[in-house]
Amino acid sequence: MIDIMKLQNGSDVRGVAVEGVEGENVNLTEEIAVRIGSAYISWLCKKTGKKATDLTIGVGRDSRVSGPALAKALIEGILITGASVVNCEMATTPAMFMSIVFEQTKFDGSAMITASHLPFNRNGIKFFDKDGGLEHDDITDILKIASETPEGFVDVAANNIAAENVKKFDLLGLYAEYLKNKIKDDIKAASGVDNEKPLSGLHIVVDSGNGASGFFVDKILQPLGADTTGSQFLEPDGMFPNHIPNPENKQAMEAIRSAVLNNKADLGLIFDTDVDRMSAVLSDGSEVNRDSIIAMIAAILAPDYPGSTIITDSVTSDRLTYFLEKELGLKHLCYMRGYKNVINKQKELNGKGIVAPLAMETSGHGALKDNYYLDDGAFLAVKMVIALAGAAASGNKLDSLIEKLPPLVEEGEYRFKIKTEDFKAYGKGVLEEFKKRAITAGYEMPESYEGIRLSFKGEDVQGWILLRMSLHDPVMPMNIEGARKGDLEKLIKIAKSLTDGFDQLDRSSLC
Repeated sequence: MIDIMKLQNGSDVRGVAVEGVEGENVNLTEEIAVRIGSAYISWLCKKTGKKATDLTIGVGRDSRVSGPALAKALIEGILITGASVVNCEMATTPAMFMSIVFEQTKFDGSAMITASHLPFNRNGIKFFDKDGGLEHDDITDILKIASETPEGFVDVAANNIAAENVKKFDLLGLYAEYLKNKIKDDIKAASGVDNEKPLSGLHIVVDSGNGASGFFVDKILQPLGADTTGSQFLEPDGMFPNHIPNPENKQAMEAIRSAVLNNKADLGLIFDTDVDRMSAVLSDGSEVNRDSIIAMIAAILAPDYPGSTIITDSVTSDRLTYFLEKELGLKHLCYMRGYKNVINKQKELNGKGIVAPLAMETSGHGALKDNYYLDDGAFLAVKMVIALAGAAASGNKLDSLIEKLPPLVEEGEYRFKIKTEDFKAYGKGVLEEFKKRAITAGYEMPESYEGIRLSFKGEDVQGWILLRMSLHDPVMPMNIEGARKGDLEKLIKIAKSLTDGFDQLDRSSLC
């Protein structure tokens, strides 16, 4: 028996959906997808007070090989409750949320079959309702309901429900039109000129990594006049034969970088599989990811939100803080890892009247207050394209927006495995002792919402160290960044002295 509760991964459902990787057994089956589909409706009925027969749910998927079968099974589980389903087929995670917003659809809820950037054998489900993506506790409740589904239920669904007969809708086309009009309208507002081809003269290449983002080329950029020569891996292919569709992956970033340089493009865009994350490459081949993608989006927003607060995850650098606060005149809240954490903090601050236009992780998840607090990679790309057009119209390059961001010099991430079963308690003890030793040594310790962060600004050494617990695993990651050549080595020595003596902490990666 498969433990359905173990499929929870934060605020998502994640599992192994197909064979093909040694040692990874399938645990997200079609049968389980049927149960989860039914459980989602039970949960939604309880939340909304509506009957199942009054609900309409949209279901979409990315390019993964297991997507069609899991979507069919999820649809069967929804249908058996009496709820209606619209099959959106190939879609993106942000589009599935927007299916609740768009007047043409206005679904009561939606589900996206995706496992983001994970390997071909994995898959998962993200759920939405009118309040946005479901929270951790919501997924727990849904999986509990699915676990309690009586035996024989799945057979009934298979025998009585025809998932292939449900209505289909081109959601991706509607979503693309929405993004295309955003570019057109914003450029018109800035220039005062109504131009059907406002991107004429601009060369933009896209790397989709064989995920679901190919539409950005033929449905958005090309109709607006952009030259997209050199765009690559646009065809959906769930085996991801060219590279992992992940803006944090070095091979993926090198692929889009090469495409920009080889085609002398003005901008390169790269997305993850389900298009809720993105990064970019500038015309000179500079990668705009991690700190620099946050800096870029913040610089684009700064004129409209002077003095506002930018929320990031905990591993952003002191360089970014300097740029946001000293160069842009904004405030920087270095918060916690987890895209739901930064977005929920953004909602909280705006609810208190503290303007926070952007919440963004170094992974490329970025949510705008004015876009439903939705982490939407394609919408971020739209903002960059609009900024590119504006820069070109004034004789500048997009690069100028972040030219005062101090460059990255030296950095490292070191993952310490905790070799004891009660790893959370052990990790907590390590952090407490780490803090005591840092205080005794007189190190500067800025406020940290996750783990212990140390900042070094002296003549001898400059940079920062962050030690924290992993969100889910028995691991303590340590991020170190040196501001000058040679500082990383000095900071590593400090990190070693602060973590000496913990016999259940494997620090071999630091050596």
